[in-house]
Amino acid sequence: MSAHATTYVPKSRLAKWFESRLPIVGLVHSSFIAFPVPRNLNYFWTFGAILVAMLASQIVTGVWLAMHYQPSGTEAFNSVEHIMRDVNYGWLLRYMHANGASMFFIAVYAHMFRNLYYGSYKAPREVLYILGVIIYLLMMATAFLGYTLPWGQMSFWGATVITNILAAIPIVGDTIQSLLWGGYSVGNPTINRFFSLHYLLPFMIAGVVVLHVWALHVTGQNNPTGIPIKSGKDAVPFTPYATIKDVFATVVFFAFFAYWIFLQPNYLGHADNYIPANPGVTPAHIVPEWYFLPFYAILRAVPDKLGGVILMFGAVIILALAPWLDTSRVRSANYRPIYRQFFWVFIFCCFLLGWLGSKPPEGGYVLAARIATFYYFAHFLIVMPLVGLFETPKPLPGSILESVTGPGKQVGSSGMPAGAAAAPPTKG
Repeated sequence: MSAHATTYVPKSRLAKWFESRLPIVGLVHSSFIAFPVPRNLNYFWTFGAILVAMLASQIVTGVWLAMHYQPSGTEAFNSVEHIMRDVNYGWLLRYMHANGASMFFIAVYAHMFRNLYYGSYKAPREVLYILGVIIYLLMMATAFLGYTLPWGQMSFWGATVITNILAAIPIVGDTIQSLLWGGYSVGNPTINRFFSLHYLLPFMIAGVVVLHVWALHVTGQNNPTGIPIKSGKDAVPFTPYATIKDVFATVVFFAFFAYWIFLQPNYLGHADNYIPANPGVTPAHIVPEWYFLPFYAILRAVPDKLGGVILMFGAVIILALAPWLDTSRVRSANYRPIYRQFFWVFIFCCFLLGWLGSKPPEGGYVLAARIATFYYFAHFLIVMPLVGLFETPKPLPGSILESVTGPGKQVGSSGMPAGAAAAPPTKG
Protein backbone atom coordinates (compact mmCIF):
# COMPACT_ATOMS: atom_id res chain seq x y z
CA MET A 1 0.00 0.00 0.00
CA SER A 2 2.86 2.36 0.70
CA ALA A 3 5.41 3.65 -1.75
CA HIS A 4 7.94 3.85 1.08
CA ALA A 5 10.27 0.99 1.94
CA THR A 6 9.37 -0.81 5.13
CA THR A 7 11.73 -0.69 8.11
CA TYR A 8 10.02 -3.64 9.76
CA VAL A 9 12.41 -6.44 10.74
CA PRO A 10 10.74 -9.60 12.11
CA LYS A 11 12.38 -11.02 15.23
CA SER A 12 11.18 -14.58 15.66
CA ARG A 13 11.61 -17.42 13.20
CA LEU A 14 7.83 -17.71 12.82
CA ALA A 15 7.52 -13.99 12.05
CA LYS A 16 10.34 -14.21 9.50
CA TRP A 17 8.73 -17.25 7.87
CA PHE A 18 5.33 -15.52 7.67
CA GLU A 19 6.79 -12.22 6.44
CA SER A 20 8.63 -13.96 3.60
CA ARG A 21 5.35 -15.47 2.37
CA LEU A 22 2.78 -12.78 3.17
CA PRO A 23 4.39 -9.47 4.21
CA ILE A 24 1.21 -8.02 5.66
CA VAL A 25 2.86 -7.03 8.97
CA GLY A 26 5.55 -5.13 7.10
CA LEU A 27 2.87 -3.48 4.98
CA VAL A 28 0.97 -2.30 8.08
CA HIS A 29 4.22 -1.14 9.69
CA SER A 30 5.28 0.93 6.68
CA SER A 31 1.78 2.34 6.12
CA PHE A 32 0.58 3.10 9.65
CA ILE A 33 3.63 3.15 11.94
CA ALA A 34 6.79 4.33 10.17
CA PHE A 35 4.97 6.30 7.46
CA PRO A 36 6.21 9.93 7.55
CA VAL A 37 3.57 12.63 7.99
CA PRO A 38 4.08 16.42 7.99
CA ARG A 39 4.81 17.66 11.49
CA ASN A 40 2.40 20.62 11.22
CA LEU A 41 -0.88 18.75 10.71
CA ASN A 42 -3.81 20.20 12.65
CA TYR A 43 -6.99 18.52 13.89
CA PHE A 44 -8.74 18.95 10.54
CA TRP A 45 -6.53 16.07 9.38
CA THR A 46 -8.14 13.72 11.91
CA PHE A 47 -11.45 13.50 10.05
CA GLY A 48 -10.08 10.74 7.81
CA ALA A 49 -9.67 8.46 10.84
CA ILE A 50 -13.07 9.56 12.15
CA LEU A 51 -14.68 8.63 8.84
CA VAL A 52 -13.09 5.17 8.88
CA ALA A 53 -14.45 4.63 12.41
CA MET A 54 -17.91 5.83 11.35
CA LEU A 55 -17.90 3.54 8.30
CA ALA A 56 -17.08 0.58 10.53
CA SER A 57 -19.86 1.57 12.93
CA GLN A 58 -22.39 1.87 10.10
CA ILE A 59 -21.47 -1.50 8.60
CA VAL A 60 -21.58 -3.34 11.94
CA THR A 61 -24.91 -1.84 13.06
CA GLY A 62 -26.36 -2.20 9.56
CA VAL A 63 -25.52 -5.91 9.32
CA TRP A 64 -27.09 -6.49 12.73
CA LEU A 65 -30.25 -4.54 11.85
CA ALA A 66 -30.57 -6.49 8.58
CA MET A 67 -30.95 -9.68 10.62
CA HIS A 68 -34.30 -8.39 11.92
CA TYR A 69 -35.51 -6.19 9.05
CA GLN A 70 -38.11 -7.39 6.52
CA PRO A 71 -37.90 -5.61 3.13
CA SER A 72 -41.60 -5.76 2.37
CA GLY A 73 -44.10 -3.01 1.72
CA THR A 74 -46.42 -4.54 4.30
CA GLU A 75 -43.86 -5.54 6.94
CA ALA A 76 -41.01 -3.02 6.70
CA PHE A 77 -42.54 -0.44 9.04
CA ASN A 78 -43.59 -3.09 11.56
CA SER A 79 -40.17 -4.75 11.48
CA VAL A 80 -38.53 -1.43 12.39
CA GLU A 81 -40.95 -1.08 15.31
CA HIS A 82 -40.13 -4.67 16.29
CA ILE A 83 -36.44 -3.79 16.33
CA MET A 84 -37.13 -0.76 18.50
CA ARG A 85 -39.40 -2.52 21.00
CA ASP A 86 -38.62 -6.24 21.10
CA VAL A 87 -35.00 -6.83 20.00
CA ASN A 88 -32.45 -6.63 22.80
CA TYR A 89 -30.76 -3.23 22.45
CA GLY A 90 -32.47 -2.86 19.08
CA TRP A 91 -33.30 0.76 19.91
CA LEU A 92 -29.59 1.44 20.43
CA LEU A 93 -28.60 -0.22 17.15
CA ARG A 94 -31.29 1.62 15.22
CA TYR A 95 -30.44 5.02 16.74
CA MET A 96 -26.71 4.43 16.19
CA HIS A 97 -27.34 3.60 12.55
CA ALA A 98 -29.84 6.39 11.84
CA ASN A 99 -27.86 9.12 13.62
CA GLY A 100 -24.61 7.59 12.40
CA ALA A 101 -25.55 8.59 8.87
CA SER A 102 -25.77 12.23 9.98
CA MET A 103 -22.47 11.98 11.87
CA PHE A 104 -20.90 10.41 8.78
CA PHE A 105 -21.94 13.40 6.66
CA ILE A 106 -20.84 15.95 9.28
CA ALA A 107 -17.37 14.39 9.22
CA VAL A 108 -17.25 14.09 5.43
CA TYR A 109 -18.31 17.72 4.92
CA ALA A 110 -15.58 18.86 7.34
CA HIS A 111 -13.14 16.65 5.41
CA MET A 112 -14.24 18.07 2.06
CA PHE A 113 -14.14 21.73 3.15
CA ARG A 114 -10.65 21.17 4.57
CA ASN A 115 -9.53 19.75 1.22
CA LEU A 116 -10.93 22.75 -0.63
CA TYR A 117 -9.38 25.25 1.79
CA TYR A 118 -5.90 23.76 1.88
CA GLY A 119 -5.79 22.76 -1.79
CA SER A 120 -5.41 19.05 -1.15
CA TYR A 121 -6.89 18.36 -4.59
CA LYS A 122 -3.90 19.81 -6.44
CA ALA A 123 -1.19 17.74 -8.17
CA PRO A 124 -0.03 15.11 -7.43
CA ARG A 125 -3.18 14.24 -5.46
CA GLU A 126 -5.81 14.43 -8.22
CA VAL A 127 -6.61 10.69 -8.20
CA LEU A 128 -6.70 10.66 -4.39
CA TYR A 129 -9.20 13.54 -4.49
CA ILE A 130 -11.36 12.03 -7.24
CA LEU A 131 -11.59 8.78 -5.27
CA GLY A 132 -12.88 10.89 -2.39
CA VAL A 133 -15.59 12.37 -4.62
CA ILE A 134 -16.56 8.83 -5.69
CA ILE A 135 -16.85 7.84 -2.03
CA TYR A 136 -19.09 10.87 -1.48
CA LEU A 137 -21.36 9.87 -4.38
CA LEU A 138 -21.62 6.31 -3.02
CA MET A 139 -22.41 7.72 0.43
CA MET A 140 -25.22 9.83 -0.99
CA ALA A 141 -26.72 6.84 -2.81
CA THR A 142 -26.43 4.65 0.28
CA ALA A 143 -27.98 7.28 2.55
CA PHE A 144 -30.92 7.87 0.21
CA LEU A 145 -31.64 4.15 -0.07
CA GLY A 146 -31.38 3.73 3.70
CA TYR A 147 -33.75 6.63 4.34
CA THR A 148 -36.49 4.84 2.41
CA LEU A 149 -36.25 1.55 4.34
CA PRO A 150 -38.32 2.45 7.45
CA TRP A 151 -41.23 2.86 4.98
CA GLY A 152 -42.83 5.73 6.82
CA GLN A 153 -44.56 8.61 5.10
CA MET A 154 -41.39 10.59 4.40
CA SER A 155 -39.54 7.43 3.29
CA PHE A 156 -42.26 6.49 0.80
CA TRP A 157 -42.77 9.95 -0.63
CA GLY A 158 -39.06 10.70 -0.71
CA ALA A 159 -38.57 7.55 -2.79
CA THR A 160 -41.45 8.59 -5.05
CA VAL A 161 -40.11 12.12 -5.63
CA ILE A 162 -36.49 11.10 -6.29
CA THR A 163 -37.35 8.20 -8.62
CA ASN A 164 -39.71 10.46 -10.56
CA ILE A 165 -36.89 12.99 -10.92
CA LEU A 166 -34.65 10.31 -12.42
CA ALA A 167 -37.20 9.81 -15.19
CA ALA A 168 -36.26 13.25 -16.52
CA ILE A 169 -32.82 11.96 -17.58
CA PRO A 170 -32.86 11.67 -21.41
CA ILE A 171 -32.83 8.20 -23.04
CA VAL A 172 -32.02 6.15 -19.92
CA GLY A 173 -34.26 7.88 -17.36
CA ASP A 174 -37.37 5.75 -17.86
CA THR A 175 -35.30 2.56 -17.85
CA ILE A 176 -33.59 3.50 -14.57
CA GLN A 177 -36.94 4.35 -13.02
CA SER A 178 -38.51 1.05 -14.11
CA LEU A 179 -35.56 -0.93 -12.77
CA LEU A 180 -35.77 0.78 -9.40
CA TRP A 181 -39.55 0.53 -9.14
CA GLY A 182 -39.82 -3.06 -10.33
CA GLY A 183 -43.30 -2.18 -11.51
CA TYR A 184 -45.46 0.80 -12.39
CA SER A 185 -45.02 2.72 -9.12
CA VAL A 186 -43.12 2.65 -5.85
CA GLY A 187 -44.14 -0.54 -4.05
CA ASN A 188 -43.03 -3.88 -2.68
CA PRO A 189 -40.44 -4.68 -5.42
CA THR A 190 -38.97 -1.18 -4.92
CA ILE A 191 -38.19 -1.66 -1.25
CA ASN A 192 -36.62 -5.05 -2.01
CA ARG A 193 -34.31 -3.44 -4.55
CA PHE A 194 -33.49 -0.54 -2.25
CA PHE A 195 -32.66 -2.86 0.64
CA SER A 196 -30.42 -5.01 -1.55
CA LEU A 197 -28.52 -1.99 -2.87
CA HIS A 198 -28.32 -0.36 0.56
CA TYR A 199 -26.72 -3.52 1.94
CA LEU A 200 -24.24 -3.76 -0.95
CA LEU A 201 -23.03 -0.18 -1.31
CA PRO A 202 -21.24 0.18 2.08
CA PHE A 203 -18.92 -2.65 1.09
CA MET A 204 -18.24 -0.86 -2.20
CA ILE A 205 -17.47 2.27 -0.16
CA ALA A 206 -15.03 0.23 1.95
CA GLY A 207 -13.30 -0.96 -1.23
CA VAL A 208 -12.90 2.58 -2.58
CA VAL A 209 -11.67 3.70 0.86
CA VAL A 210 -8.85 1.14 0.55
CA LEU A 211 -7.91 2.69 -2.82
CA HIS A 212 -8.21 6.16 -1.26
CA VAL A 213 -5.79 5.24 1.54
CA TRP A 214 -3.46 3.56 -0.95
CA ALA A 215 -3.36 6.70 -3.10
CA LEU A 216 -2.72 8.78 0.04
CA HIS A 217 0.30 6.67 0.94
CA VAL A 218 1.70 6.97 -2.58
CA THR A 219 1.52 10.79 -2.79
CA GLY A 220 1.83 11.58 0.92
CA GLN A 221 -0.36 13.90 2.98
CA ASN A 222 -0.87 17.56 2.29
CA ASN A 223 -0.48 20.00 5.20
CA PRO A 224 -1.66 23.50 6.22
CA THR A 225 1.19 25.19 4.32
CA GLY A 226 0.78 23.13 1.16
CA ILE A 227 4.56 22.64 1.04
CA PRO A 228 5.87 19.11 0.39
CA ILE A 229 8.18 17.33 2.80
CA LYS A 230 11.74 18.35 1.91
CA SER A 231 13.75 16.63 4.64
CA GLY A 232 13.38 14.29 7.57
CA LYS A 233 12.97 17.27 9.91
CA ASP A 234 9.72 18.22 8.14
CA ALA A 235 8.07 14.92 9.10
CA VAL A 236 7.35 12.70 12.08
CA PRO A 237 6.37 9.01 12.15
CA PHE A 238 2.66 8.30 11.80
CA THR A 239 2.80 6.36 15.08
CA PRO A 240 2.68 7.65 17.76
CA TYR A 241 2.28 11.29 16.68
CA ALA A 242 -0.64 11.09 14.24
CA THR A 243 -2.28 8.02 15.79
CA ILE A 244 -2.58 9.64 19.23
CA LYS A 245 -4.15 12.73 17.69
CA ASP A 246 -6.50 10.58 15.57
CA VAL A 247 -7.58 8.47 18.54
CA PHE A 248 -8.22 11.53 20.70
CA ALA A 249 -10.26 13.26 17.98
CA THR A 250 -12.25 10.09 17.31
CA VAL A 251 -13.11 9.70 21.01
CA VAL A 252 -14.27 13.34 21.16
CA PHE A 253 -16.34 12.87 18.00
CA PHE A 254 -17.96 9.71 19.36
CA ALA A 255 -18.84 11.60 22.55
CA PHE A 256 -20.62 14.11 20.30
CA PHE A 257 -22.21 11.15 18.49
CA ALA A 258 -23.39 9.72 21.84
CA TYR A 259 -25.19 12.97 22.64
CA TRP A 260 -27.47 12.50 19.63
CA ILE A 261 -28.00 8.80 20.29
CA PHE A 262 -29.00 9.10 23.94
CA LEU A 263 -30.37 12.64 24.31
CA GLN A 264 -31.70 13.71 20.89
CA PRO A 265 -32.21 10.47 18.93
CA ASN A 266 -35.04 11.76 16.70
CA TYR A 267 -34.02 15.41 16.34
CA LEU A 268 -32.27 14.92 12.99
CA GLY A 269 -35.12 12.84 11.55
CA HIS A 270 -38.67 13.73 10.55
CA ALA A 271 -41.78 13.09 12.62
CA ASP A 272 -43.78 11.96 9.57
CA ASN A 273 -41.54 8.91 9.26
CA TYR A 274 -43.24 7.47 12.34
CA ILE A 275 -46.46 7.30 10.31
CA PRO A 276 -46.79 4.16 8.11
CA ALA A 277 -46.47 4.83 4.38
CA ASN A 278 -49.77 5.80 2.79
CA PRO A 279 -49.83 6.31 -1.01
CA GLY A 280 -53.16 8.15 -0.69
CA VAL A 281 -51.95 10.90 1.67
CA THR A 282 -49.15 13.26 0.62
CA PRO A 283 -47.18 15.00 3.42
CA ALA A 284 -47.62 18.76 3.58
CA HIS A 285 -43.92 19.36 2.94
CA ILE A 286 -41.67 16.63 1.52
CA VAL A 287 -38.05 17.19 2.52
CA PRO A 288 -34.99 14.91 2.41
CA GLU A 289 -32.49 14.45 5.23
CA TRP A 290 -30.52 17.58 6.18
CA TYR A 291 -27.35 16.49 4.35
CA PHE A 292 -29.22 16.50 1.02
CA LEU A 293 -30.90 19.87 1.51
CA PRO A 294 -28.36 22.00 -0.45
CA PHE A 295 -28.78 19.78 -3.52
CA TYR A 296 -32.56 19.72 -3.04
CA ALA A 297 -32.53 23.54 -3.05
CA ILE A 298 -30.52 23.53 -6.29
CA LEU A 299 -32.97 21.07 -7.84
CA ARG A 300 -35.97 23.25 -6.99
CA ALA A 301 -34.26 26.51 -7.99
CA VAL A 302 -34.59 25.59 -11.67
CA PRO A 303 -38.11 25.70 -13.17
CA ASP A 304 -37.24 23.08 -15.78
CA LYS A 305 -37.25 19.52 -14.43
CA LEU A 306 -34.37 18.28 -16.58
CA GLY A 307 -32.35 21.43 -15.88
CA GLY A 308 -32.81 20.93 -12.15
CA VAL A 309 -31.61 17.32 -12.38
CA ILE A 310 -28.55 18.36 -14.41
CA LEU A 311 -27.59 21.06 -11.92
CA MET A 312 -28.23 18.79 -8.93
CA PHE A 313 -25.86 16.11 -10.23
CA GLY A 314 -23.54 18.76 -11.65
CA ALA A 315 -23.13 20.26 -8.16
CA VAL A 316 -21.38 17.04 -7.11
CA ILE A 317 -19.54 16.30 -10.36
CA ILE A 318 -18.03 19.80 -10.50
CA LEU A 319 -16.20 19.00 -7.26
CA ALA A 320 -14.12 16.44 -9.17
CA LEU A 321 -12.99 19.15 -11.62
CA ALA A 322 -11.45 21.38 -8.93
CA PRO A 323 -7.84 20.22 -9.61
CA TRP A 324 -8.07 21.60 -13.15
CA LEU A 325 -10.26 24.64 -12.46
CA ASP A 326 -7.96 26.09 -9.79
CA THR A 327 -5.12 27.91 -11.60
CA SER A 328 -3.17 29.05 -8.53
CA ARG A 329 0.32 27.67 -7.94
CA VAL A 330 -0.22 27.94 -4.17
CA ARG A 331 -2.21 25.22 -2.44
CA SER A 332 -3.19 26.58 0.95
CA ALA A 333 -5.72 29.40 1.28
CA ASN A 334 -3.71 30.54 4.33
CA TYR A 335 -1.40 32.23 1.80
CA ARG A 336 -4.12 33.33 -0.64
CA PRO A 337 -5.78 36.44 0.87
CA ILE A 338 -8.27 37.06 -1.95
CA TYR A 339 -9.30 33.46 -2.53
CA ARG A 340 -9.74 32.95 1.23
CA GLN A 341 -12.52 35.58 1.26
CA PHE A 342 -14.30 33.88 -1.64
CA PHE A 343 -13.93 30.53 0.11
CA TRP A 344 -15.83 31.76 3.18
CA VAL A 345 -18.53 33.18 0.90
CA PHE A 346 -18.75 29.70 -0.65
CA ILE A 347 -19.15 28.12 2.81
CA PHE A 348 -21.93 30.60 3.63
CA CYS A 349 -23.55 29.79 0.27
CA CYS A 350 -23.57 26.06 1.08
CA PHE A 351 -25.19 26.63 4.48
CA LEU A 352 -27.70 29.03 2.90
CA LEU A 353 -28.66 26.40 0.30
CA GLY A 354 -29.16 23.89 3.11
CA TRP A 355 -31.51 26.24 4.91
CA LEU A 356 -33.40 27.11 1.72
CA GLY A 357 -33.81 23.40 0.93
CA SER A 358 -35.87 23.03 4.11
CA LYS A 359 -38.23 25.86 3.11
CA PRO A 360 -41.22 25.66 0.74
CA PRO A 361 -40.34 26.43 -2.92
CA GLU A 362 -42.15 29.74 -3.15
CA GLY A 363 -41.54 33.48 -3.22
CA GLY A 364 -38.26 34.81 -1.91
CA TYR A 365 -36.98 31.35 -1.04
CA VAL A 366 -36.82 30.41 -4.72
CA LEU A 367 -35.09 33.67 -5.67
CA ALA A 368 -32.52 33.25 -2.89
CA ALA A 369 -31.92 29.64 -3.96
CA ARG A 370 -31.26 30.75 -7.54
CA ILE A 371 -28.73 33.36 -6.40
CA ALA A 372 -26.99 30.85 -4.11
CA THR A 373 -26.98 28.23 -6.88
CA PHE A 374 -25.40 30.72 -9.26
CA TYR A 375 -22.61 31.49 -6.80
CA TYR A 376 -22.05 27.79 -6.02
CA PHE A 377 -21.16 27.10 -9.64
CA ALA A 378 -19.48 30.48 -10.14
CA HIS A 379 -17.06 29.62 -7.34
CA PHE A 380 -15.68 26.74 -9.38
CA LEU A 381 -16.14 28.05 -12.92
CA ILE A 382 -15.24 31.75 -12.41
CA VAL A 383 -13.60 32.40 -9.04
CA MET A 384 -11.11 29.50 -9.01
CA PRO A 385 -9.75 30.11 -12.55
CA LEU A 386 -9.61 33.92 -12.38
CA VAL A 387 -8.41 34.49 -8.81
CA GLY A 388 -5.58 32.02 -9.36
CA LEU A 389 -4.38 34.09 -12.34
CA PHE A 390 -4.49 37.56 -10.77
CA GLU A 391 -3.95 36.98 -7.04
CA THR A 392 -0.60 37.73 -5.38
CA PRO A 393 -0.06 35.09 -2.67
CA LYS A 394 1.70 35.74 0.61
CA PRO A 395 5.33 34.52 0.89
CA LEU A 396 5.52 30.81 1.71
CA PRO A 397 7.82 29.48 4.45
CA GLY A 398 10.94 27.75 3.24
CA SER A 399 9.92 24.40 4.74
CA ILE A 400 7.35 22.72 6.93
CA LEU A 401 9.82 22.92 9.81
CA GLU A 402 10.14 26.67 9.35
CA SER A 403 6.36 27.07 9.42
CA VAL A 404 6.34 25.39 12.85
CA THR A 405 9.43 26.82 14.57
CA GLY A 406 9.87 30.08 12.69
CA PRO A 407 12.68 31.05 10.29
CA GLY A 408 16.24 30.16 11.24
CA LYS A 409 15.43 27.73 14.06
CA GLN A 410 16.33 24.06 14.17
CA VAL A 411 14.73 21.08 15.87
CA GLY A 412 16.70 18.73 18.06
CA SER A 413 16.18 15.03 18.53
CA SER A 414 13.62 15.70 21.26
CA GLY A 415 11.41 17.60 18.86
CA MET A 416 12.00 20.90 20.72
CA PRO A 417 13.73 23.87 19.06
CA ALA A 418 17.49 23.47 19.38
CA GLY A 419 18.95 25.55 22.17
CA ALA A 420 15.66 25.85 24.03
CA ALA A 421 16.26 26.02 27.76
CA ALA A 422 15.00 23.10 29.77
CA ALA A 423 12.55 23.84 32.54
CA PRO A 424 14.30 24.08 35.93
CA PRO A 425 13.59 21.22 38.31
CA THR A 426 10.96 21.92 40.91
CA LYS A 427 11.38 21.24 44.57
CA GLY A 428 8.86 19.00 46.16
